Amino acid sequence: MTRIKLTPPEQIDLTVELDIRVTDLNYGAHLGNMELLGMLHEARVKYLAHYGNTELGDANTPGIILNDVAMTFHSEGFLGERLAIAMTAAEPWRAGYVLYYVVHAVKDGMSPRLVATARTGIAFFDYTSRKLQNMPKAWSDRLNIDRTKTT
Repeated sequence: MTRIKLTPPEQIDLTVELDIRVTDLNYGAHLGNMELLGMLHEARVKYLAHYGNTELGDANTPGIILNDVAMTFHSEGFLGERLAIAMTAAEPWRAGYVLYYVVHAVKDGMSPRLVATARTGIAFFDYTSRKLQNMPKAWSDRLNIDRTKTT
């Protein structure tokens, strides 16, 4: 079977920890894919807040919209496990970037177990005009890119 292959950068911008709740389990009694996507959404909101942004934006910074998502499971996640979701921004382009996620189950005294990797395509978006916006300078500076060289 062909699988999606994700290779997140080794750099980590921020790690968020979330617990797997009973409502995150599917009929197989493990973390469901819809629920993982919801957890990634929560982690992304915390990521943006860490940098002083929101998904909807404000007067100084446009909001964001997702243009794609890919997830791969590497092991099951179970009720009560704590997930450490490490995130990093990469692959900038004129109006956005890719946010990578590496999800580990963590438990005191044990080595972390890889549960999933994922990526979401993030585009800057003005919700009033309903149009893509160029990446704000603060983001391009943070991602260390020269905006004139992006596609």
